Amino acid sequence: MNTRILLIDDHPLFRKGLAQLVQAGEGLELAGDVSDGASGVALAQQLDPDLILVDLNMKPLGGIDTVRALKAAGVRARCIILTVSDDERDVLAAMRAGADGYLLKDMEPEELYLQLQQAAAGAVVLGSSVAGLLAHALTAPPGTPQSIDLTEREREILSLIARGLSNKEIARELGISDATVKVHIKHLLRKLNLKSRLEAAVWALQSPVFKAMQG
Repeated sequence: MNTRILLIDDHPLFRKGLAQLVQAGEGLELAGDVSDGASGVALAQQLDPDLILVDLNMKPLGGIDTVRALKAAGVRARCIILTVSDDERDVLAAMRAGADGYLLKDMEPEELYLQLQQAAAGAVVLGSSVAGLLAHALTAPPGTPQSIDLTEREREILSLIARGLSNKEIARELGISDATVKVHIKHLLRKLNLKSRLEAAVWALQSPVFKAMQG
């Protein structure tokens, strides 16, 4: 089954080019495209896509607020920010709004296509420069001790988050309920002084502290 993608971007030429890339890609399908965040939220509720690509700098509703609105509306699709901004503040704001990835528009089409395939499969997707940018910021989040007391179950769940699994997939993998997974995630985010699953995934992938926990 093809991954259905919704594009939300206020640049017509870029939107057209991205639409062509999606339509030409195997396993990907263009569900729709719009030029502003509010219309994107409405169309996402109507089309129920699998993946939503959101531009960062749009008016009147910016990309961060669009992601928040999509999450608040109960849209199930994974939301990926696709932008020209590699500002650390934008990346962190996107994560904390609930974005499932952050990609830069200057990447080669072939690389973007591969990233979209990985995002569709549930992986955390970050542009290479973005990942490097966050390595320092999230390896030692403010107030995080060098030794973190995560339970064995919390470490298991954090590893699965880093692999891009959803709460339902984690619950199935570990033989526990969705509600239990949510409780563990809430606790581990508090211990790590992080705000979102994506931040936790990046921290797990980059942090020598967590690698040491894994043995």
